[in-house]
Amino acid sequence: MKVVIATNNYHKVKEIKNFFKGYPIEIYSMIDLGIREEISETASTIEENAFIKAHFLKDKVDGIIIADDTGLFVEYLNGEPGVYSARFAGENATYEENNEKLLKLLKGVPYEKRKAYFKTVIAVIDGEKEVLLEGVLEGHILEYPKGKNGFGYDPIFYVDDIGKTLAELTLEEKNKISHRAQALGKLKNYLLERLEEK
Repeated sequence: MKVVIATNNYHKVKEIKNFFKGYPIEIYSMIDLGIREEISETASTIEENAFIKAHFLKDKVDGIIIADDTGLFVEYLNGEPGVYSARFAGENATYEENNEKLLKLLKGVPYEKRKAYFKTVIAVIDGEKEVLLEGVLEGHILEYPKGKNGFGYDPIFYVDDIGKTLAELTLEEKNKISHRAQALGKLKNYLLERLEEK
């Protein structure tokens, strides 16, 4: 089964390929297929953005198309950065700059008011069928970064159930609990059902 991811994000591709290791599912990124265009994410929700990305490839490639979008939603900031998570500190902001901006906005806010959740949605275009799958991970935003793994907001996102930030987990540990792992688990079930149908 051929699956094409509508992204050029190396981290994302690596994480997803790793997730499907050992399954009869071939994962391709846009780079693998020589598609180098940037897709504008102009929607006001992560759900709509995921579908914008998936639709971008609809007439360009064969196979099942998937596109995901992830947002970090901080309760105290009324759900910000949300859909703007990747460019919170500006259009070409680094992960560090986004983290710094968030920490500045939460300066002096007590721990119990720093509740946040990550949400990943995966849009699937399978011929004429369109499906949306999601995963959510709850936690708190720390006052300073901890851990060297992961990317994005991982160093400041503390998972209370585990007592660590996402950046303190190995990729294997993160892939068991993360918002993206939950959404990918649903995607895996969907794709395996499709394989059985074939």
